[in-house]
Amino acid sequence: MSKSEAASQAILQEQRQIRRERLLANPGLIIGLCGFVVIVLAALIIPALSPVDPNEMTVSLRLKPPSAEHFFGTDEFGRDLFTRVLYGARVSLGVGCSVALFSCVLGTIIGIYASYFKILDHILMRICDGLIAIPGMLLAIALMAALEPGSWNVILALTIVYTPSVARVVRSSALVARGQTYVEAAKVQGASSARILWKLILPSVISPLTVQASFIFAQAIISEASLSFLGAGIPAPAASWGNILQASKQVLAKGPWTMIFPGAAVVLCVLSLNLLGDGLRDYLDPRTGGHK
Repeated sequence: MSKSEAASQAILQEQRQIRRERLLANPGLIIGLCGFVVIVLAALIIPALSPVDPNEMTVSLRLKPPSAEHFFGTDEFGRDLFTRVLYGARVSLGVGCSVALFSCVLGTIIGIYASYFKILDHILMRICDGLIAIPGMLLAIALMAALEPGSWNVILALTIVYTPSVARVVRSSALVARGQTYVEAAKVQGASSARILWKLILPSVISPLTVQASFIFAQAIISEASLSFLGAGIPAPAASWGNILQASKQVLAKGPWTMIFPGAAVVLCVLSLNLLGDGLRDYLDPRTGGHK
């Protein structure tokens, strides 16, 4: 091995050691990631192994408290609440993931082009400002009032709600990158606008975009639960955390567990995602060195 190769290997090992130390110095990131992974694995694996149909009704078992046979008890129709909460996790997590993905893609396109072309900046940012001025939940309810309840319509409505905030975050980061020397040099050399935007500016927005995506994921889960709780989200009998909570309010006095367990699932998932987002923000910010 030559001296240059040995030096490169030493630098790579040092960089890996620094990243490892920064990760270990950020317990919030580790806890949030572990909690979220556990929830995702439970939602994917356990329902597939469960012999119970989440929509199977047994009138004789209605509103049974938690037991060895029914870990979370049963609901007002005698359905196993444990199975419904896990199947509901698939729907709620699917909605959250889809909203985070679509809003980040659309927001990135809007934010990058707005940062580079002044005409588009005036038009697109004014539209985004108008949407941001409307409280997100009210906008989502208004959009769902014009649409039919359903998973894809919820995703569409929430994507419209969260895309403007992503666009503003991306635009801010892209404006900083646009003023860098390497971007100006690329312009002088005759690089196309598309190359400058997607090859030079886009990498600079990945870190803030990743953090923003984790927070939108959590917010979308809460918003979906809120819309379904109000009857404007995902309709029954499909299980989601929101419509399980919506059904539980009718029998809360007789079966408080019907609200406790799905509510706890929402809280744990959102808490994990918020810890993950905070941890990613600190880990990706070179000024903090992994510490708050």
